[in-house]
Amino acid sequence: MKATQYEGNKTFSVIDKEIAAPEQGEVRIKVAYVGVCGTDVHIYHGMMDKRVNTPETIGHEMSGVIDAVGEGVSGFSVGEKVVVRPLDDRKVKASDKGFNHICEELKFIGIDSPGAMQQYWNVPAFTLHKLKDTTDLKLAALIEPLSVATHDVRLSGLVKGETAVVLGGGPIGLLVAMVAKEVGANVIISEVNPKRIAKAKELGFDAVSPIDIDLVEYVREKTDGRLADVVFEVAGVQPALDVMTEVAGIRGRILMVAIHGEKKPIDLFKFFWKELKLIGARVYEKEDYEKSIQLITANELPFIDMITDVQPLSNIQQVFENIDNNPDGMKVLMDCSL
Repeated sequence: MKATQYEGNKTFSVIDKEIAAPEQGEVRIKVAYVGVCGTDVHIYHGMMDKRVNTPETIGHEMSGVIDAVGEGVSGFSVGEKVVVRPLDDRKVKASDKGFNHICEELKFIGIDSPGAMQQYWNVPAFTLHKLKDTTDLKLAALIEPLSVATHDVRLSGLVKGETAVVLGGGPIGLLVAMVAKEVGANVIISEVNPKRIAKAKELGFDAVSPIDIDLVEYVREKTDGRLADVVFEVAGVQPALDVMTEVAGIRGRILMVAIHGEKKPIDLFKFFWKELKLIGARVYEKEDYEKSIQLITANELPFIDMITDVQPLSNIQQVFENIDNNPDGMKVLMDCSL
């Protein structure tokens, strides 16, 4: 079978290897599609070399079909369509308070251990979620990033009729906007990239550039002065942190979706003055995956428009180089059958 390996120094290789039998408690998946996410790009740039053991197969946004079932596994059969929730929480402790998805010794499959960018992938059975036979496996590769969005929206407490401002119109920002709209919220996307603004508008969203307009005044006008009930900070840049407390209305909730690796200044006075709430959100839980599977299965949202390119697994080096050269795209999928 073909398998890709991150070698370090912005280099991927494609190798031939034996198809391994699943071990006790494992299932072997014939991988259909794998999405390239921002974390994968960070790995490509060497930003996670202290965490990723090279050479390593990466990737965690995937879909596939069960090819073999190991000993001790029940409830799964060969031929079933599945996705993997790539969280290895087997070292959970009492001090984790039952929140296994953020347990202290959580391992992320596809980063801390081999991932899905290969034709066959052995994973612990407890990570699997079943799909319907009719589920489009290309769309199913979006379930993992979509689950980030469903988790964010669920934790925000967003309800029908509220106004949500999404700071950042990249792949996760657009998925958050889709889920927020599905809830029944009024959604405004703030994004500086003209091509991503155009994409958001194409998908039916109210999208504006904070460079061209005063975002706070724009939201104020749209809400009769109430401002945003929920702000999703997805951009991960200082200007977004600066405006998030300004655009949030009284008792607004701010969801920290972006990862900030360093300490950043935030206007804490606004939290006091408007009784704001800041909520951290990390990965997803089982219920978020099930919600995402429902949304993908129903296919009533424009998920297909999120996929901007599909490339064979053998083109992995070119894919990452192209992402560097064209950061405007949304979601690139690797076809693992090729």
